[in-house]
Amino acid sequence: MKSDFYKYQAQTTPHPLAIEISHAKGSYIYDAKGKKYLDFVAGVSANSLGHSHPKVVNAVKEQLETYDHVMVYGEFIQQPQLQLCKALAKTLPENLQSIYLTNSGTEATEGALKLAKRFTERSEIISAKNAYHGNTQGAMSVCGAEEQNSSFRPLIPGVKFIEFNNIIDIEKITTKTAAVILETIQGGAGFIEPKNNYLQKIKERCNQVGALLILDEIQTGIGRTGKFWGFENYNVVPDIIIAGKGLGGGMPIGAFISSLEIMNILKDNPKLGHITTFGGHPVIAAAGLATVNEITSSSLINETLRKEELIRKHLKHSAIKEIRGKGLMLAIIMENPEVTSEVILESLDKGLILFWLLFEKNAIRITPPLNISDEEIIEGCDILLQIIIKKTHEHN
Repeated sequence: MKSDFYKYQAQTTPHPLAIEISHAKGSYIYDAKGKKYLDFVAGVSANSLGHSHPKVVNAVKEQLETYDHVMVYGEFIQQPQLQLCKALAKTLPENLQSIYLTNSGTEATEGALKLAKRFTERSEIISAKNAYHGNTQGAMSVCGAEEQNSSFRPLIPGVKFIEFNNIIDIEKITTKTAAVILETIQGGAGFIEPKNNYLQKIKERCNQVGALLILDEIQTGIGRTGKFWGFENYNVVPDIIIAGKGLGGGMPIGAFISSLEIMNILKDNPKLGHITTFGGHPVIAAAGLATVNEITSSSLINETLRKEELIRKHLKHSAIKEIRGKGLMLAIIMENPEVTSEVILESLDKGLILFWLLFEKNAIRITPPLNISDEEIIEGCDILLQIIIKKTHEHN
């Protein structure tokens, strides 16, 4: 399989991990040789309930036996779509009840940007340096990492960048601005939380100048930070929300969410302001509904903060400069990129899946399934700590 993988499947990096997957269950992934790996990454925050969760699997099977794709999004009334939207609406403020289901987080970013431009009749978008909102050309336009973007220019014009948590930069938001798009917690930049009421101050400025605030909840949403939505931690309500990753319980999905007043602008003048063939696919929506129902009806959200403390308690070493993030969205900050990569790769050899962040090269990603057990957390932390101790000794 490995030679065919390199021959027939387009690659995203020069050195993929290239584990041959046999099956996955709960917090573990198994390779073709029978080796098991404790998953501390959850498909990069996507497998909220781990692998092959029975409620998600059953929902997919039942829907697949009923019907799969029947019509492009928004034309037919399909129960899984409607139930998922209603379930999400229950988790949201009253002014954010209109939900557009998409195929991915990056498509949701595209829809949110189009919605903001159309509603405000402005074209300027403000984003943050080292932001990440997806990899289509529109989403890349609001990703503030020139190393990533330079090879693909020209991108969408009219985008300006501010520094996350920089209060002075807020003045750059003006009456020309259609929207400010920010990650609630910056992901690729190093799991950086907003400080000193930063998001509140951004929202106040947007209100003053008539701009919309778009919060990217693709990673922070669906219970990962101790609330169902990350913005609930920071006393702010956006005008538009972007969701994805963990919403599908391992299945591909996204959504952009706003008020009915704002969202209605996409359905006329021109019609079909945003269209998608497979967005809200009934089988995927069924998986999403099962995921949302399980998270909201259980103690998993409250447990994330306790599990965060468990991880922090078991990962204490002088080589760890800090642990950033909130809930089960954590980044271990090491001394340098070389040590970081060595720790991640040796952990893989020892049966623990960790991963890098896009722009913060000293960071080790820890984003396990929300339903990971305490025993599994301690098991993974012990492996990680042993390797950190070993690498620190080698480099000294």
